[in-house]
Amino acid sequence: METNSAANLETQNPVADSVISLEMPQTVVESPANAVLSVNQVDHTNVVQVVASLPQDVRDQVEAIAQTVDFEDAQALLQYGAGIQNKIAGFSGKILSETRGKDNSYVAQIMGNLSSSISEMDTNSLVQAVQEPQKKKSLFGGLKRQIKKFTEKYQKVDTQIEKIATELDNARIGLLKDIAVFDTLYEKNLDCIKELDLYIVAAVLKLKDAQEQTLPALKARAEQTGDPVDMQKYNDFSASVDRFERKLHDLKLSRTISVQSAPQIRLVQDNNKQLVEKIQTSILTTIPLWKSQIVIALGLFRQRSALDMQKKVTQTTNDLLRQNSELLKQNTIETAKETQAGIVELETLKTVNDNLIATIDEAMRIQAEGREKRQMVEKELITLENDLKNRMLQAK
Repeated sequence: METNSAANLETQNPVADSVISLEMPQTVVESPANAVLSVNQVDHTNVVQVVASLPQDVRDQVEAIAQTVDFEDAQALLQYGAGIQNKIAGFSGKILSETRGKDNSYVAQIMGNLSSSISEMDTNSLVQAVQEPQKKKSLFGGLKRQIKKFTEKYQKVDTQIEKIATELDNARIGLLKDIAVFDTLYEKNLDCIKELDLYIVAAVLKLKDAQEQTLPALKARAEQTGDPVDMQKYNDFSASVDRFERKLHDLKLSRTISVQSAPQIRLVQDNNKQLVEKIQTSILTTIPLWKSQIVIALGLFRQRSALDMQKKVTQTTNDLLRQNSELLKQNTIETAKETQAGIVELETLKTVNDNLIATIDEAMRIQAEGREKRQMVEKELITLENDLKNRMLQAK
């Protein structure tokens, strides 16, 4: 028998390891004419050929299940396939609870916290710090303070990011566990579908026999004998067949539910896998890349700061050289002028000479005046002396 799926038959479970190969979401069987049929397409017109085309071990399982059907045992008919239906109901509830119980919004919140923490580190502030006019701060002190401030902020944010990375890793581990759980659910769901296929084919086979063999025989007997007991047997058997047909319909519905659960499981799994990939990208790529970029930014900042300092030193050196050259020029010119000039200037000598002549003339004038005054005083003294003598003589 050909298969259209990777879900191969297994031999561990004689019931669940079925016959009919699976191609999600449709189970198929191969008819004798090599026409691929859905299990839901198996009916009384082709069921015998379908069963005959099955491998011997699978055919034996179908026939064994069909032998358990007793249309005269109402309880047995009610319980037909009930176990597998309960399994499917349990799986559906499990899937629903897992889907509802796993709120992955916290992962988005953690990722948002990571983005916010990374955004706090604005490397543009470093560029602005270098571009600020240096007159507002010392050449070295301001840049060092800016680097220290940025480094302290980086260390604070780095601690926050390490904490977030731990939370993300824990979330990743939880999601991986969920993925493993969904893998188990998926495999068990496939087993349920395989087992349902066995029960459905066996039910169709049994219904064909009942509708084409047993019912006509009971009806003919009742019509022949006219016995109320035979008529009741026919009615009871016909009612059981009707109930069993409804049971078959329920089994097909259960199978549809189980088939629909498979892609649902995979969708939830895929969402978890995408979250795991996103988290791993953040942990293994985004965070290390951010750290390396911060280190590069600091390195470039220090490099740019050193360049700015070098420019300032170069400018200061050039200014000093220019100032010294100007001073040297002035000193050289003045020195040359002084060396070429005499010790005493001619004008100075003229002034000194004029002053000296004026001084001599003034001294001579003063001396002459002094002599005249002394002569006058001497004359006056003689006069006074004579007057005194005369007065004394007169007094005698």
